Amino acid sequence: MRVFTNYQKFLKQIEEVKKLDYKPSLLLHSCCAPCSCYPLLILKDYFDITIFYNNSNIYPESEFELRYDTLCEYVNKINNEYDSNIKIIKQSYDNESFNAILEKRKDDKEGKVRCFMCYSLRYKELCEYASKNNFEYVCSVMTISRQKNEEMINKILEGYASKYNNLTYLYSNFKKDKGLEKAQQIIKETKMYSQNYCGCKFSIRENIEH
Repeated sequence: MRVFTNYQKFLKQIEEVKKLDYKPSLLLHSCCAPCSCYPLLILKDYFDITIFYNNSNIYPESEFELRYDTLCEYVNKINNEYDSNIKIIKQSYDNESFNAILEKRKDDKEGKVRCFMCYSLRYKELCEYASKNNFEYVCSVMTISRQKNEEMINKILEGYASKYNNLTYLYSNFKKDKGLEKAQQIIKETKMYSQNYCGCKFSIRENIEH
């Protein structure tokens, strides 16, 4: 039996969406503008996109706000340039709660269990909000990052989405089709702020150590 990759599943789902006579609603988790810039260009033609910025893992709060402001600036650019209507929902900042949970795995290297716990906290909230507010699809831009485990992101988010009968999970691997290279070109052309660590205080430490 043929096993489809997450990217192949994505392409198949896009073909199904193209057959619709409307754009279905998508609640799209975004961690930052650099990771979002290319995925938004792909998705805007097929979905009515609302970005969900729920990233209390980011430390310090000034960094959380800077990434949010950068994302807003880019979304405004896209909306003006393509006559799109991408919206953003910003969740309140609660870094203490995140740290209380992630502290248990503070010595993990980036990309290991601590990161999976962090994905899980945010994706659970994403799916709860999406189901409650009648969004049709959920997805995350984070599969574009070379530091992120694309298989684990899809597995975790698909698992939460499957708990709700009114949600469809949009599979992704935004690194495909030279997605990362295209994102880097957008970042360069727009002179976009691009952070040098993932987000949590433990990743800051790891970045300094290396």
